[in-house]
Amino acid sequence: MKNPFPYSDTNKRYHTLDYFYKHKFHSKVCKISLNAGFTCPNIDGTVGYGGCIYCSSSGSGEYGGNSQDSLLTQFSKIREVMNRKWPNSKYIGYFQAHTNTYAPLPILKEKYETILQLEDVVGLAIATRPDAISEECLDYLEELSKKTYLTVELGLQTIHEKTSKLINRCHSLECFESMVKKLRAKKINVVVHIIDGLPYETEEMMIETAKYLNTLDIQGIKIHMLSILKNTALANLYEQEKFPILARDKYIEIVCKQLEYLRSEIVIHRITGDPKLDDLIAPSWLDKKVTILNDIDKYLATHDSYQGKLVKEKES
Repeated sequence: MKNPFPYSDTNKRYHTLDYFYKHKFHSKVCKISLNAGFTCPNIDGTVGYGGCIYCSSSGSGEYGGNSQDSLLTQFSKIREVMNRKWPNSKYIGYFQAHTNTYAPLPILKEKYETILQLEDVVGLAIATRPDAISEECLDYLEELSKKTYLTVELGLQTIHEKTSKLINRCHSLECFESMVKKLRAKKINVVVHIIDGLPYETEEMMIETAKYLNTLDIQGIKIHMLSILKNTALANLYEQEKFPILARDKYIEIVCKQLEYLRSEIVIHRITGDPKLDDLIAPSWLDKKVTILNDIDKYLATHDSYQGKLVKEKES
């Protein structure tokens, strides 16, 4: 069966990050996850306490560097490992752990520019919250975006207020949408994180989140499967309520349906979870990341589906 998807030169029927980087930079590009030692307004009491209920002590930066090391040491250690697998690569510094715009501007500048001055670094990815970017930070990010390839990654997780309160996000959908518009007004690339399988959400609710995001001017999306990790508030909730967890096949089906509602030019930065297995309580099937990716490809091909299919049908 011929692949109908335009942004692919393999069997993939969705717009992979690898494809995007290859065609933009004409090189293999590796993201190097960093822990800059930030905290979060949802931890320190500015907007809430305890953080999101699924968030680990590392601030969802399990694969980042050791915060006790300098950024240069973190970067060097991870680059050395990646270079053995992908020599002659380009790199993007990924400020991943916690909220990476939540500090005074001079501190942000020092940390970002420490990485930007390194050889073969072609950009930055900055993970943050929509309620944690000040106006002066926005102006600085605009300057930065003119000098390097910059993406700002905003956590949303769900559009549904009831779920958002349950997981302790502590920001509104209106706040999120406003920040997307502010970033795009300054021509800054936006990548959005969502989580499938949040407690008590239905398949329809998860698809609604994807459909909503397709109405916004975003450049990328990360789709995660909910990971229940040790020593989190989510683990405590799961132990108490044993809420249903998505089965592997159902997760694959939902992701593929979500892809159909997303414009083909939106880059899919992630399409499954990637937790540290030593910390994983459930679902156990997340330990087979490669087979999940392969089965997503098979599902799309078997159902003659691809990213943007329903967008395309609606327009035609």
